[in-house]
Amino acid sequence: MELTLDFPKVRAIVESYTEKVDSLIDSYAGNKEQLISLLQDIQAEFNYLPQDVLIKVSQKLDIPLSQVFSVVTFFRAFTLQPRGRHLVTVCLGTACHVKGGSRLVEKMERDYGIKPGDTTEDLRFTLETVNCLGCCALGPVVVVDGKYESKMNADKLDRVLRSYK
Repeated sequence: MELTLDFPKVRAIVESYTEKVDSLIDSYAGNKEQLISLLQDIQAEFNYLPQDVLIKVSQKLDIPLSQVFSVVTFFRAFTLQPRGRHLVTVCLGTACHVKGGSRLVEKMERDYGIKPGDTTEDLRFTLETVNCLGCCALGPVVVVDGKYESKMNADKLDRVLRSYK
């Protein structure tokens, strides 16, 4: 199975981290019961779970690749797609939608060329939407890397995102 990545920078990163991957796998000393913890550590390192790394995990832990993929696809916390350095989450709950949340998503699509679930080619941003963040009075709300930004509009979104390199 040959690895194909659409992102040349990601491929370079993965290839340069072969030692790191081996070290992470070896740190679990072949303990199959620690698969989820190992996958969490790998994702923390790469910001997603590269296919070739999952193959290596399968081989080194002697776990069928189908089982590794079953775990990865079961848990929403894992992703098989490269993610940006910064996660931008736009609330589209009723209150945020009425106050312009969907216009913020449209702005991200126009300005950065990404739709919800996508990542910019430079791996700077990943855009996600949620149905409600539970802070309706502050809407529309955008969360960038866990930091809540309230009463968001297009100009404020520009200012906020410019501060993330």
